[in-house]
Amino acid sequence: MAAAENDREAPSALYNEFLNFSAKDTAAKWLLASNLSKEVYQHLACYVPKIYCLGPNLNPQNEDLLAPLLLQSPLEWYLCGEEPSVGLAKLEQNNQPSQLCGHVFKVGEPTYSCRECAADPTCVLCMQCFLGSVHKEHRYRMTTSGGGGFCDCGDTEAWKKGPYCQKHEPNNSDSSQKDPLANMTEEMIARTYNVFSIILKYAVDMLTWDKEDELPEGLEPPLRGDAYYCMLFNDEVHTYEQVIYTLQKAVNCTQKEAVSFATTVDRDGRKSVRFGDFQFCEQAKSVIVRNTSRQTKPLRVEVMHSSVVAHQCFALKALTWLGQIIRYSDALRRILCQVGLQRGPEGENSSLVDTLMLCDSKMWKGARNVYHQLFMSSLLMDSKYKKLFAIQFAKNYQRLQTDFMEDDHERVVSVTSLSVQLFTAPTVARMLITEENLMTTIIRTFVDHLRHRDLQGCFQFERYTAQQAFKFRRVQSLIGDLKYVLISRPTEWTDQLREKYLEGFDAFLELLKCMQGMDPVVRQVGQHIEMEPEWEAAFTLQMKLTHIISMMQEWCASDEKVLIEAYKKCLSALTHCHSGFTDGEQPITLYMCGHSVDTIRYCVSQEKVSIHLPVSRLLAGLHALLSTTEVAYRFPEQLPLSELSPPMLIEHPLRCLVLCAQVHAGMWRRNGFSLVNQIYYYHNVKCRVEMFDKDLIMLQAGASMMDPNHFLMIVLSRFELYHIFSSADCRKRYSRENAHKDVVQQNNTLIEEMLHLVIMIVGERYTAGVGQVENSDETRREIVHQLCIRPMAHSELVKALPENENKETGMERVIDSVALFKKPGVTGRGLYKLRPECAKMFNLYFHHYSRADQSKAEEAQRKIKRQNGEDSVLPPPVLPRFCPLFASLVNILQCDVLLGILGAVLQWAMEHSGGHWSESMLQRVLHLIGMGLVEEQQHLISSADDNDTNFNFTLKISRPGEAPANTPSILALLETLQNAPHLEVHKDMIRWILKTVANIKTMREYTASAPPSDSSGHSQEETVRDKDKAERKRKAEMARLRREKIMAQMSEMQRHFINENKELFQQSLEELDPSTSSTLEHSPSSCDSALVCVGPHRWHAGSSERRQMVTCILCQEEQEIRTDGKAMVLAAFVQRSTVMSKNRKRPPHNPDKYDPLFMHPDLSFGTHTGSCGHIMHSHCWQRYFEAVQAKEQRRQQRLRVHTSYDVENGEFLCPLCECLSNTVIPLLPLTKTSCSSEQPDLSQWLSITSQQMKTLLSAHRKAADAEGVDAMDGVNDCPPPDGFKLDYTPKNPYSSTIKEMLTTFGTATYKVGLKVHPNEQDPRVPIMCWGSCAYTIQCIERLLVDEEKPLFGSLPCRQDDCLSSLTRFGSACWTVSSHTTVQNHFIRLLAALVPDPRVENTPCVLDIDMFHLLVSLVLSHPAILCLDSSGLSADAAQLHFLHLVTVAHIVQILLTSVPEEMRMEQEGGGAEREEEENVCMLYNTLRTHLGSGLHEVSSGWHLWRCVKVGILPYLRAAALFFHYLNGAPAPPELHTLGAGEWEALCGYLCLPSNLLQLYYNNRELMEPLLHGWCSHPGVLPGLQSSVALIRFPRESNHLIELPGDYSALINQASSFTCPKSGGDKSRAPTLCLVCGAMLCSQSYCCQTELEGEDVGACTAHTFACGAGVGIFLRVRESQVLFLAGKTKGCFYAPPYLDDYGETDQGLRRGNPLHLCQERYRKVQKLWRQHSITEEIGHAQEANQTLVGIDWQHL
Repeated sequence: MAAAENDREAPSALYNEFLNFSAKDTAAKWLLASNLSKEVYQHLACYVPKIYCLGPNLNPQNEDLLAPLLLQSPLEWYLCGEEPSVGLAKLEQNNQPSQLCGHVFKVGEPTYSCRECAADPTCVLCMQCFLGSVHKEHRYRMTTSGGGGFCDCGDTEAWKKGPYCQKHEPNNSDSSQKDPLANMTEEMIARTYNVFSIILKYAVDMLTWDKEDELPEGLEPPLRGDAYYCMLFNDEVHTYEQVIYTLQKAVNCTQKEAVSFATTVDRDGRKSVRFGDFQFCEQAKSVIVRNTSRQTKPLRVEVMHSSVVAHQCFALKALTWLGQIIRYSDALRRILCQVGLQRGPEGENSSLVDTLMLCDSKMWKGARNVYHQLFMSSLLMDSKYKKLFAIQFAKNYQRLQTDFMEDDHERVVSVTSLSVQLFTAPTVARMLITEENLMTTIIRTFVDHLRHRDLQGCFQFERYTAQQAFKFRRVQSLIGDLKYVLISRPTEWTDQLREKYLEGFDAFLELLKCMQGMDPVVRQVGQHIEMEPEWEAAFTLQMKLTHIISMMQEWCASDEKVLIEAYKKCLSALTHCHSGFTDGEQPITLYMCGHSVDTIRYCVSQEKVSIHLPVSRLLAGLHALLSTTEVAYRFPEQLPLSELSPPMLIEHPLRCLVLCAQVHAGMWRRNGFSLVNQIYYYHNVKCRVEMFDKDLIMLQAGASMMDPNHFLMIVLSRFELYHIFSSADCRKRYSRENAHKDVVQQNNTLIEEMLHLVIMIVGERYTAGVGQVENSDETRREIVHQLCIRPMAHSELVKALPENENKETGMERVIDSVALFKKPGVTGRGLYKLRPECAKMFNLYFHHYSRADQSKAEEAQRKIKRQNGEDSVLPPPVLPRFCPLFASLVNILQCDVLLGILGAVLQWAMEHSGGHWSESMLQRVLHLIGMGLVEEQQHLISSADDNDTNFNFTLKISRPGEAPANTPSILALLETLQNAPHLEVHKDMIRWILKTVANIKTMREYTASAPPSDSSGHSQEETVRDKDKAERKRKAEMARLRREKIMAQMSEMQRHFINENKELFQQSLEELDPSTSSTLEHSPSSCDSALVCVGPHRWHAGSSERRQMVTCILCQEEQEIRTDGKAMVLAAFVQRSTVMSKNRKRPPHNPDKYDPLFMHPDLSFGTHTGSCGHIMHSHCWQRYFEAVQAKEQRRQQRLRVHTSYDVENGEFLCPLCECLSNTVIPLLPLTKTSCSSEQPDLSQWLSITSQQMKTLLSAHRKAADAEGVDAMDGVNDCPPPDGFKLDYTPKNPYSSTIKEMLTTFGTATYKVGLKVHPNEQDPRVPIMCWGSCAYTIQCIERLLVDEEKPLFGSLPCRQDDCLSSLTRFGSACWTVSSHTTVQNHFIRLLAALVPDPRVENTPCVLDIDMFHLLVSLVLSHPAILCLDSSGLSADAAQLHFLHLVTVAHIVQILLTSVPEEMRMEQEGGGAEREEEENVCMLYNTLRTHLGSGLHEVSSGWHLWRCVKVGILPYLRAAALFFHYLNGAPAPPELHTLGAGEWEALCGYLCLPSNLLQLYYNNRELMEPLLHGWCSHPGVLPGLQSSVALIRFPRESNHLIELPGDYSALINQASSFTCPKSGGDKSRAPTLCLVCGAMLCSQSYCCQTELEGEDVGACTAHTFACGAGVGIFLRVRESQVLFLAGKTKGCFYAPPYLDDYGETDQGLRRGNPLHLCQERYRKVQKLWRQHSITEEIGHAQEANQTLVGIDWQHL
């Protein structure tokens, strides 16, 4: 108790002190002090513990009030020497505004980068600067910030152009050269310096303080308390759940408190979980440590003295204060920078900034964030000190990174993440390379951290432990830093930069040497590999380094000296790597076609081989650069080209490609998936630039320096095919009969792959340096080949192209020259289609095609050619010229070895039998021959000037073999093959080759002979062409005959099938026939020819029209719908709905007490019934449903995941269309009505009915009293009117199965609509059924209006069937309820229209939805009518109800919906004079009843217009209702949209078109009713209350308006803070599209309890706003989320598209997004149609991963 007393006194004592405290005096005292630091420390020692940390909570309000006054204010007085507000304002006035924006990003805030002008992708703008900059017209990228970076506006190094926005545009009077301190007085500088150094020192000391129980010297408090805190710190190892569970045990708090603790720890990095004496806190600590040390290292917990915590809290405040003060002036900022970077007495690394950096990993998250922010706003905003800070950062780089490796916080909160701010500035980066040797430092640090090596010194990632894997992830951030340093290439080089760069290059080569040959594989023979080896780490490393390797090459390319040196270094590194490899491999000599070559014996299929060869690949890249930059031709003497050993260069890349070929041939199957994955990534777009592509260049480089025959023999030897082609009789394909089938198959594939490799080596010339091309040509070719497969979306193309370090593919520059863009419709996405003229670039053997791509492309291209009526041949394309360095590659095509191989394959192809050759092998051979011919043509064209052409392919292929064998020439073989029947497929290509050979011959003759004359060449071509035509015609004729034969067979089979399955087809035809059209054809059979749907004169169905035959979808049996037959049912889905709601604020009613008899006009909750329209027998359905239940129970025992339907709630999927359903509606026939001609008019009918009511009421009361104690005296027995039998119990006309189904559907509607347990006896069951009928009709009527469709004839069958079953069910549902109950309901309903003193609690006319009232009256009346035998007909009653309710609705509209005072509109013509006078009279009558409640309105025209517009929806709904109830066909005027709707409606409903006649024709009857309505006690207060009345017509609800530009939404979301956890940014802000609320989704902080379960904010919101159905937009993911109930949900495509017509879910691409109205309308339509739940059901059925998501926590 004592403690509490003191606590209570403490504040008051403090307030007294506070009242007597003067900041001014304190500052004055300090000015005179000799030792300022001591004074300030004493002040802090005295006050800080009094203000901070007085209780268990660390931040009550008074800290924020008192700290500025008692602690900051004296500092500000001292600093300014006058009133702080005045002094600081002066400073601000003198200050030149900074040109740097420096806005620090919050988490989730939008950032913008310009793809055209940014120096690199890390240069970003905040939204304000972006909107004021030139870049918003450019191609920009939009992303959301992870927090922590700042806006680069005003930084000239960050932007190639447009560095300033309008706000930061520099003034012309360029004063930035001046020293900012010039404007300040000496004294002020000195004072500032003193304050800053004391406060910064104090803050640094406190934040890096590591003793829990004592304070630094000079800060010990005068009175030391014994209060302690048990402080829990954040780490990245333990999960939320673990922390929550532990806290609940340790400090026995509730789950809610534990969640809030955990959230704070996660956000701020630490939180006190207990406050008290030492023992008390120590105990909690030991529990926490014990509980969390089992699996991992324990949570960090410390027991700290409250004064230490207090000073640490103020230290953070002080840093924040410094950050705020320096904003006033650059001078203050500069002084703070000086103070921070000033060296202390200890020398190296002793400045305050160094201390903070080096202690970074010891601090908690909150402290780090605060001081990083301060660094950003001070050091990084001052260009001079930015450089000094960068030097310190680089000096300590290795230490900081090592600390980060050990630290268990994310990189975002580590000081190492500042590297992006420092290293991306080109001048700073260059300075750091030259002065601090930064490049070498980063690479060495990186290599040091990867310690695991094998014997050769290669990295070894085998079986990483979790700890090592964690470290490996951390190390990768170093590669990021290296990328920042290299991202901008130097334009001019200094000698010093060259020296340091090459030193860095050396270090980099050391790194690559450790990767050369890592993860080698050996082929498994015999048994499958047991453990899949670790391969991912090596590829992760490769992927991360890909851009670095490319950038290193670009740096080399920008300076010739550097390039030459780098080339030499790289070559010696490769030689060094090779020297280790070649020992023990025997030399052998290969002979073939009269050539011989020396090489080594090496089998890829037996020895070790590795995919990782970064050193060779780097050399290949540099070799190509020698050619591009022409260094190779200008300084050959400086290059070691003569020392190169080509066989050494090609050895390893060749092995790698052979490995791929063997894997394709299935020789490495037993090596498991790890190898397959490695091969996949080797070719994948992310890695291929520095892997596969460079291997190819290396082979090209090697081959260009060798004799092509030698090169090909080595290739054959490595492919292990040498033995096949080297034998003398290889053309007979050595006697293969004994060979194993698998081996033959493997060899075939290897030959195909080998030929493909030759095609690539000669044909891939689109790399700058290999062929004479630009980089854009390469991109253009990539795009052409992607689009040859099929038209593609922008994002697919981007994915298929390699990105450079700036995440650019260069596609935008060239795409329009090769493709046309087609915009998307409401679904799908925009597509690029290849321009037809680009198809000639197509190369079937394009080196980046996978096998699947190749066959798709071939198929697509042949198809296009056939459609255009061309030859479907795909000849090799014309290629660019080689660069001189690679020019000799062409000779491969005409070398003896290759011709020998080609000849052999053609020879094999002569024999049809045996699998000794394959189609694709032949296709490749023909392609190679084609390449030779095209090449020769190009040579002839280009060398037309000089007659020397050394490339004579035609000559070579026409030469027969040598003497002994005398094999035929290649040309001769082709001539023979042209007519071989088994080569039908290749005919086109062979013919094309022969034609081209002829052309070349004629060309050569021209050039040889005198002047060229055209004719002979033409005639030759023409004869060939004529032959072609005839041949084609013959083929087409044969194809046509074949087609006709097949068609005849098919139609025969079809006829057969239809005969066998007659009933199936019959039924589907019936279903196609919409139910309305059948009723339209027949003229009405009643005497009256007008189509009327209600009243004694209504249309009556003849017996033929009443019969309805349907077929059960489960047993295919046909059946007529009859009252006494087997029940037929319709699968249906009942759901609560707020789609029509005009009041979402209304609290949900208590389901047990709520009386739903009268629907309020705001329709705040309704029950909607929908159906898919499929019909079953009731017993078939029951059997089906029982099977579903049984299956569900079995499934539950196996695994607990939600399916897309919830069987416990009675849900199932329709057996035919899998549509979600939860009940069935019985189908009933039209009711027969007896039509007696003489019917009472309204007044007679009313008096009869009120008599019947009186009788019933007294009878019911009697029955109630008889059960009670004793009968009340004075109950007058009303004599019943004629023919009204109270004791009569009507016979139920329905069969037992129909009765059962009536009960089933009624109970389901009641259960879902009220959210209660099913209870058939409940009196509210029939009310809910009538309500659902009325609500569904109202929804559909609104839907038709919104979609501008006519009232009748435009509904799909399923809705049509649903409405007709629903209304007929409504008219029958009273038969299965207690009649007394229904009669009571009717009495109460009628009393609302005809006031009856004996019925209490009737609502006033303003609070009733009239259509619901009409439906309930009509559907409950049969319960009264059945007691009457006097010949009253139901039709008359329906008409009278309609008239009464219509008048009541007119009154309701006049009371609520007449606008205040209208502008004078034109008066209507005489046509509606009568209506206008009538309505004025009625309005004035109402005014006499209500007086002040209604304002005066003089214009009758206006009143009549209000009535007409207001009542139209009600009349349309009534027309639908009676149409379905009585089956009267609708007049044709209502089947179209047009002018005559009003008259047609009134006629159809048997109403006068002047509705007021209903009132005036029965005036004496209506006036008392009107008086009764107006005198209801609720009317006047309702009219005068502040709550807005519901006006008619009710507007349709829309989803909220969304902004056109998506970034506006992101911005709105980034400023949204979580409502629960004070001011914290929400991680997943989510927008409700129904009401516009922003919610904090998917987080612990905003979970609430709903029906005993914890649910997330969105789920909770759906129950308040959408009756359990919700439509949300997840702003950061750009995803629409549909939720239904707690367990169902799905994601849906957002309505935002980029310029390429694609959505960007997850905002990965960052293209600007704009709202697509059509797609948003589609979402809105789903919502209005109540199809959200159905959409979710379909999505979950289609995609099982959706089922596993925990929707309720979103």
